[in-house]
Amino acid sequence: MGSLGSGRPASENTGKSCRREAPAVPGIGRRYDMSGMDDDSVVATAEDGATELPPPEPATSFARPPRSNELRRLDPHYVPLQRAVGWIVTAVVSVCSLAAVGILWLTGDLPWIARLLLVPGWLLVTLGIGWLSYAWPAVHYRHVSYTLDDEGIEIRTGVWWRQVMSVPRSRVQHIDVSQGPLERSYGLGRLVLYTAGTDHSRVELAGLNHAVAFGLRNHLLPRGSDDAV
Repeated sequence: MGSLGSGRPASENTGKSCRREAPAVPGIGRRYDMSGMDDDSVVATAEDGATELPPPEPATSFARPPRSNELRRLDPHYVPLQRAVGWIVTAVVSVCSLAAVGILWLTGDLPWIARLLLVPGWLLVTLGIGWLSYAWPAVHYRHVSYTLDDEGIEIRTGVWWRQVMSVPRSRVQHIDVSQGPLERSYGLGRLVLYTAGTDHSRVELAGLNHAVAFGLRNHLLPRGSDDAV
């Protein structure tokens, strides 16, 4: 009762502040600090699964979009995901080609020198596909980026032939966020845009954090003032 008669706010009498900090909003507004890392370091971090990589965001997180015209890359976890897919493809091709080598060895009417070259040939093909499955995801990751603003999204892809694709929000008809079994294990998803017209009527951006993909979807959905066709 004495504190009520003192005339001072309750926050001063208790010694505690009534001010609350606004909760941080996860998702698309979050940036990963990669300023001190080169591309190889980012890829190595993603591959090794080090703790510096941010954990996958919950799929129900909807957040603000990034700053206008800010160049953004895919999630670093996209590199080990693509390598895992490459290992699966390599294993399937290796087993099938080894079976073909065995059939040719047993039933084929081949010269002895051709028989001797079958196994080294199979080994070279397997090693070549395996090396490509390991090296290519890092190269592809470095050459995919996108920017977002109030008008829409611009996607840049291509290693040898560069392609810049602009998708105005006013042309977007439908947006999907899909996630396969392997993508789910890495916390990733892909954004699929369906637009009006015949050219590039379906635009896909894979390798996004699942929560970021939902944030992009919410930002790119046509609003009431847009003239979506």
